[in-house]
Amino acid sequence: MAAGRVSSPFVRFLISGGVNTLGTYLLYLALLNWLPYWLSYAIAFVSGIALAYALNRYFVFGAPRSEKKAAMLPLVYLAQYLVGASIVYLWVDLLRLHAAVAPLASIAITVPLTYAASRWLFR
Repeated sequence: MAAGRVSSPFVRFLISGGVNTLGTYLLYLALLNWLPYWLSYAIAFVSGIALAYALNRYFVFGAPRSEKKAAMLPLVYLAQYLVGASIVYLWVDLLRLHAAVAPLASIAITVPLTYAASRWLFR
């Protein structure tokens, strides 16, 4: 299984998160051309949930398929979304900083929280 090639689950989580983040961030930037920042963020975030499930299940934790875990993972990401969206809102509307950087600030804060919740879910 691919999860065995990198010994640390947290390192695998960071790698998979990097892949997921790059893809969803590029989607967010593309969507900013047509949509407001908050809708662009929501669409990019939701698209990353399916990718996160696959990466966490196969690469990070090497967990067997489970409909229960698949159903619960969106709850982990809902919590991450609510925290992340609050940070994006704070960044853009209250601090008046550039919208293109807002998701990066959100990621820096939410990654450790999401790892802990994902580890609990897949173990």
